Formats: sequence, C-alpha cells, structure tokens
Amino acid sequence: MLDTTAEMEFRRSFVREPSALKHFPALVLNADFRPLSYYPLSLWPWQEAIKAAFLDRVLIVAEYDEVVRSQRSAIRIPSVVVLKEFVKPQKRVAFTRFNLFLRDEFCCQYCGSRGDLTFDHVLPRSKGGVTSWENVVAACSPCNLRKANKLLSQSGLTLRRPPAPPTAEDMQKAGRRFPPNYLHDSWADYLYWDAELEA
Repeated sequence: MLDTTAEMEFRRSFVREPSALKHFPALVLNADFRPLSYYPLSLWPWQEAIKAAFLDRVLIVAEYDEVVRSQRSAIRIPSVVVLKEFVKPQKRVAFTRFNLFLRDEFCCQYCGSRGDLTFDHVLPRSKGGVTSWENVVAACSPCNLRKANKLLSQSGLTLRRPPAPPTAEDMQKAGRRFPPNYLHDSWADYLYWDAELEA
C-alpha cells in the first residue's frame, strides 16, 4: 500500500504525463465483441474505460497488471472493454486524405511504391476533374510530378486499379492489413489481423 504522499505522486504522474497515459489504452469492442474500428483501432484512454465501467456502460473483459487507486479502492486498469449496447457501424466512409491512403493500401496507384505519398487527380482539375473517390488516388511524388497536369493517356502512366468509393466493410478489411505499432497481448483474441494461424 502506498503512503499518502507516494499515492498522490503516483496519481499525478498519470494525470500530468501524456506519455504515461499512452501506455494503458483500452481496446473498445462493440456488443458483438468486434472492434468498433480497425483503422484507426478503437482505443480509449484508461480514464475513459474506468469511467465507462463505473457508469455501467461497458464490461471489462481483460486488464493490465497496473492498478490505479482512489481513497477507498484500487482497480486494475482495463485493457479490453465491451460496450453493453450495440453501436450501429457507420455505413458512409468519409472522403479524407487518410481514408484515401487506406483504400489504396498506402501505396502509389501508378508504380506501387510506398512512402512519401501525396494524392493525384486522375483527370486533372484544370480539365474538369473533381475531387472525389472516383477521381483521386494515392501517388508518390515522382509519379505525381511525372503526370503533372496531363491526362493519364498522355503521361505514360497506368493505374493499378480504377479508383472507386470504398464501403465501410472495405475499409475494415483494409485496416486489418495494417495493424498499429502497439498491440497488447490481451487484445489478440479480439483482433483478426492478417497473420498465419498455427496448426
């Protein structure tokens, strides 16, 4: 048991240091035990998870070894929580830069390279092209410069696949192929990343 001064210091270290908060995120699962989203992975700071548990909005199904204390009790930090009420998944996929890169699997749609990505209008805006799922693709800087303001047929480039609006399910599948840098061991049973299964 920590003495009062040490206990206060322990609590202060969690409240004041953002890096400490990042060490104990809780994976949030829908009532069907699937993550609310894969990319970005549905995570809450530990304080939100504890608050939701006290408000009886979630079930705690896995915990970290670390404990937080109040004056009257100690609670292990939740690592996986499940919503008690099912949240209907969003059907519409927002047209954002990040979602565009995710749809295109973080690779240039002309040459297939990864990294240093920007986006390109297949039909340039100066020639009547619009900013939409059907006309914008992820492109590396060299391909983007090479295509410039030309039509695809004039640039000598070809698309790996035609751009199209993704469904929410497409985005979930794409997200599973790109696990985040940090995955806690307690999350393994609830995440289905592209990994070879043991026989």
